[in-house]
Amino acid sequence: MSPILNNGKPTQDFVPIKEIRDGVVVLKDGSLRMVLIASSLNFALKSQDEQMAILMQYQNFLNSLDFHIQIFIQSRRLDITSYIQILQEKLAIQTNDLLKTQTREYIEFIKEFTEGTNIMTKSFFIAVPYDSSVLTGSKDGGGLLSKIFGRKGGNNEEAYNQFAEQKTQLEQRTSVVQQGLGRIGIRAVPLGTEELVELYFKLFNPGELEMPSLGGAAQNAKK
Repeated sequence: MSPILNNGKPTQDFVPIKEIRDGVVVLKDGSLRMVLIASSLNFALKSQDEQMAILMQYQNFLNSLDFHIQIFIQSRRLDITSYIQILQEKLAIQTNDLLKTQTREYIEFIKEFTEGTNIMTKSFFIAVPYDSSVLTGSKDGGGLLSKIFGRKGGNNEEAYNQFAEQKTQLEQRTSVVQQGLGRIGIRAVPLGTEELVELYFKLFNPGELEMPSLGGAAQNAKK
C-alpha cells in the first residue's frame, strides 16, 4: 500500500518516473533519460597550463552540445558495513591467536575511526535527456516498485518500436557526451537498469543506511 499524503494523493504520484527499462529512465511525460556515472579529475594537482587546457576543452564540450544535460553530485556518508562483515568473517575462521587479536583490534579501530570522523563519498552523474511525444502503452495502475522495475505488460508493437527508435537517438546523444568528457580525461559509463534502480532508490530514500552500492558501471568509470 502506498503512503498517502494529507491531500489524499499517494506519494508515488509525486515521483516523475514511469518506468526504468533497458538502461533508460522513462518519465511520466514520455521523455527519456540515460544516466552516466563519471570518474573524477584532480584539477588542483594539475599545472596551470593543464588547468587552462582542461577549462578550454570543457568549454568547447559544452558549446558543442545542441541539447541540455544535467550534472549532479551525490554525497553520502561512507558505509563500511560490508567491509566490517568481511573482517568479522575472517576473524571467525582465524586460528592464529595473535592474528585473531590483531584482527579484532583492527575492526574496533575502523569502527571508532569512522564513527568519529564524517567521511563522505562522492559520485558524479550526468543525465542525458531525449524529449519526444508521450509514449503509448499501458496506463494501468500498479505500485511504484512495479513501475521502477519496468513491467512491460500491455505495451503493443508500435509502442515498442517507438521506444527502440527513441532509445537509439538517446544513445547517440550519450555517445557525444562520453566522447566530449573523454577528451578532458573523464571516463563516463552509462548505468544499467539495476544500477538506475539503486540510484533512484538512494535519491528517494536518503535516510536508508544499508543499500547496495553501484555495480559494474561505477567500477568501470573508475578504471
